[in-house]
Amino acid sequence: MPDPLNFGWEEWISLPDLGLPALKAKVDTGARTSALHASEIEVFGPAAKPKVRFLVHPVQNRDDLSIACSAPIVDRREVTSSNGEAETRYVISTRLEVSGQSWPIEVTLTNRSGMTSRMLLGRQALNDHISISATEKRLQPDLSYDVYHSAAVRREAPKRALRIAVLSREDNYSTRRLVEAGEKRGHAVEVIDTARCYMAINAMAPEVHYDGKRLPRYDAVIPRIGASVTTYGCAVIRQFETIGTYCVNGSAGILSSRDKLHAHQVLASQRIGMPVTAIAASPKDTSNLMQLVGTAPVIVKLLESTQGKGVVLAETRKAAESVVDAFRGLKANFLVQQFVREAAGEDIRCLVIGGKVVASMKRTGADGDFRSNLHRGGTATTVRISKIERETAVRAARAFGLGLAGVDLLRASDGPKVLEVNSSPGFEGIEKATTRDIVGKLYDEVEARAKPRPARRRRVA
Repeated sequence: MPDPLNFGWEEWISLPDLGLPALKAKVDTGARTSALHASEIEVFGPAAKPKVRFLVHPVQNRDDLSIACSAPIVDRREVTSSNGEAETRYVISTRLEVSGQSWPIEVTLTNRSGMTSRMLLGRQALNDHISISATEKRLQPDLSYDVYHSAAVRREAPKRALRIAVLSREDNYSTRRLVEAGEKRGHAVEVIDTARCYMAINAMAPEVHYDGKRLPRYDAVIPRIGASVTTYGCAVIRQFETIGTYCVNGSAGILSSRDKLHAHQVLASQRIGMPVTAIAASPKDTSNLMQLVGTAPVIVKLLESTQGKGVVLAETRKAAESVVDAFRGLKANFLVQQFVREAAGEDIRCLVIGGKVVASMKRTGADGDFRSNLHRGGTATTVRISKIERETAVRAARAFGLGLAGVDLLRASDGPKVLEVNSSPGFEGIEKATTRDIVGKLYDEVEARAKPRPARRRRVA
């Protein structure tokens, strides 16, 4: 049996499951259900198990300090206030904590902006071991609003359910894993076809629309932008960035990593090792282009190539000139690159999430194929990478500002060479090769980054 508690008509309380360590609550035995001041109330998640998310301003007249909360909906009921007005409210269940004791209570969500107390405690929350002194207040230990500016409290804040958009046009392993893993963690994950998004671009209220409706406010966006829609897909991501949504990969990083010429220039600017690369616009420069890269064999690669398509190994100088002439005849943009012979048809895929290599695998091309892409019949096995390989992969992802990147390395005699930085790496090959929960690692990063921070401290009177 819990120790008896004596409440006055106002008390300091905590709602730890909502991340609210200090609230002033008015005790009202005339009300059955407790009420919490909430704004921007929004229902999300599957119809069978709906959730609600909302903002709480724990300190009166401090709209700059807001705490984002979420909880499963347990009911929706009509509540009549003291002035006789009826309102339909969402009801959640959460834990009330006072003086080291805690117990579950039901709470309705409503706008109490005109009330001094952010919380009202009704009869249902007042257990039998609580006695009420209607003429006194704050009989339990005082708390302080200063806790909302404490780093320790922010670190220990409960994980809330997030509303996440996966921008993808494909129903493949990676997209399905993102949905499955996110929902397993209690998040609402929606797959959005990038090409079907359209945007209202204005200074006051930029919006993204989809299938005739304005998209809701997402906590995070995970882009899976295909090469064929890179430009438009990045415009959609840029719109989410304008709104203030956390995007795992930003539009600028995706654009620069997709443009192979630009990508190599970015890597060179950061002094990151890569195969010697050359490009020229004039057909008169073919011979000089070969000299810049070195002796044959060389790689001739379309700038828009993906999954090994549009990549040719020219064994001799004459063969290289023929391929270059053919690409020029098609008015295609391409580059010529040093062939790293000692790599022997193998490369290392390092998956970088949040500035850390979370997994790596060695990809080996099919017999007779210098390309190691899994889509072209290559095989993958787990591999231990060196410290310099790990650092190179992290630096490459950071150079593009990517929160998620697949960095492909070649093992050359003079150190690792970055072959490519992929802003939409697949999860199937590396999860199967390493047996690691890569998507879970990604959600760890999303949960940490999408969590809102309290506004900067201002003195409370």
